[in-house]
Amino acid sequence: MKTSEVISAIKQIGITKFIGVPDSVLKPLCDDWNRNESMDTHIVTVNEGAAVALAAGYYLGNEELSCVYMQNSGMGNALNPIASLIHHRVYDIPMLFLIGYRGEPGIKDEPQHVFQGEITLPLLDLLEIEYALLDEQTTTKQWQMIMECASDRLRSHRQYAIVIRKGALCSDQSYHFDNGYHLNREQVIETLLRNTQIDDVIITTTGKISREAYEVSERIIGNHDRLFLTVGSMGHASMIALGVAQSNPHRKVYCIDGDGAALMHMGSMNTIAHCAGANFVHIILNNQAHESVGGMPTMCGNRDFAQSAAVFGYAHTYNVADEDTLHTVLNQIQTRNGPVLVEVKVALGSRADLGRPKESACANKEAFMRQMKGDKES
Repeated sequence: MKTSEVISAIKQIGITKFIGVPDSVLKPLCDDWNRNESMDTHIVTVNEGAAVALAAGYYLGNEELSCVYMQNSGMGNALNPIASLIHHRVYDIPMLFLIGYRGEPGIKDEPQHVFQGEITLPLLDLLEIEYALLDEQTTTKQWQMIMECASDRLRSHRQYAIVIRKGALCSDQSYHFDNGYHLNREQVIETLLRNTQIDDVIITTTGKISREAYEVSERIIGNHDRLFLTVGSMGHASMIALGVAQSNPHRKVYCIDGDGAALMHMGSMNTIAHCAGANFVHIILNNQAHESVGGMPTMCGNRDFAQSAAVFGYAHTYNVADEDTLHTVLNQIQTRNGPVLVEVKVALGSRADLGRPKESACANKEAFMRQMKGDKES
């Protein structure tokens, strides 16, 4: 189904705002919104719960109806405001959801999506949100019936969800975002790994950063045992790293984060600033985009993470935009007590042949923990 048809039908039932977090399944819609909607009508929030709350605010302020979009993995972030804010037993606020369906039962997907896919529809049932599925076979007549049902639910102060399967949407024109930066992310990751010591450990965030770190480590070290690849739970790699760092105070721990992930739970930086010890190094690779789900901008492009970290209370902060500065900073932080934050501005893009980890998530965990235990015993 063409995205223009979807957006037109949504507007016809009185929706004026499109709010959410980009998703690969919904990329054709995100492309259209980025191309045709203003920042007054299309808002990318830092996480899905914030999108629900913002939509609730628009309704409270002027009875404006909103369409909130997300990948089904983001339903966890949205669960609290759905259940404790907009549900009909609380504030009774109508809302339309568009949910990208990853990990659909019977369809092969990445490990972090499998369980989430199994519980997506039962979770909507539990939340008392009526829903419909949209796929490649959905006819125009069926789509009209879906929108009629959605309209009825919204008029009754209820929520309605359209769960969208992969390949259901198409757009006449894609949207391309360029941040103007020049450092190659994978090369930056290689430089980072080459500047760590053999007993240092590295926690990498979800998405392409983990995939690139895996391949770089396999290439230059021969294994990835000292890397913990955070394949899911977007935005939480820094807190995983904090736990590892606090339980291993004599070992340097690096967190290689992304800007979209860091924004999603930015309050974690406050906890790190006050709880992390001298061994914590936080690297944020900032390309101003959610690249792993299609390269859509975060709409927080001017965010200075190094400045924010300094305000939170990190001991040392750095901002890097070129290769010479990167090498200088990596040399300096070897002797700096943390917590340290280094923001590296990187270009969008990755190798067309970028692979994925060959081992399971559990195998990665077990190899990492064996490495930790073995180093402690040696």
